[in-house]
Amino acid sequence: MCKQLIADVRDPQPALPGLAARVDYEYERRGMCSAFMVYAPLEKWRGVRVTGQRTAQHWAQTIQWLCDEVYPQAEKLVLVQDNLNTRTPASLYEAFTPEEAMRLKERIEWHYTPKHGSWLNMAEIEIGVAQHQCLDRRIGDQATLEKELGAWCRKRNAAHCGTDWQFTTEDARIKLKRLYPSTLLT
Repeated sequence: MCKQLIADVRDPQPALPGLAARVDYEYERRGMCSAFMVYAPLEKWRGVRVTGQRTAQHWAQTIQWLCDEVYPQAEKLVLVQDNLNTRTPASLYEAFTPEEAMRLKERIEWHYTPKHGSWLNMAEIEIGVAQHQCLDRRIGDQATLEKELGAWCRKRNAAHCGTDWQFTTEDARIKLKRLYPSTLLT
């Protein structure tokens, strides 16, 4: 997810008895940064890595973090993700030595959501929750964004917040019928 960094030009005034909080509409743009959301729905765990940009190398470093720090004991990780052009095994080879890229690539079972189907990715649902619960205000720098998203993750993880996934196989057969082969009877 991308987040525009915006700082207040004047300090907001808190609400007082009989007065609403006051926020000046003027702001200072401070660039952009990206956050990679990782979500394990069965464990009800999520993690976020904030980076300056959304490049293939930043994504590859997130994969390395996932493999080596989050799940070091796992033989295989099942990774469901969207089809962004930087999120391919080739990006691992851009970022690391061929041996390291191969090691990471072999640890992952790759699954891509259909084009325009990012709503099938549960991490996208968590991104939406983060947008509403944490990112719906001005944040002026990357360090603050990292701190805020980290606190949000810890709170959601401690509460074991899961995803109420209601998309059934029957729903998939209707909504995604164009992706399934059709059988013609004559």
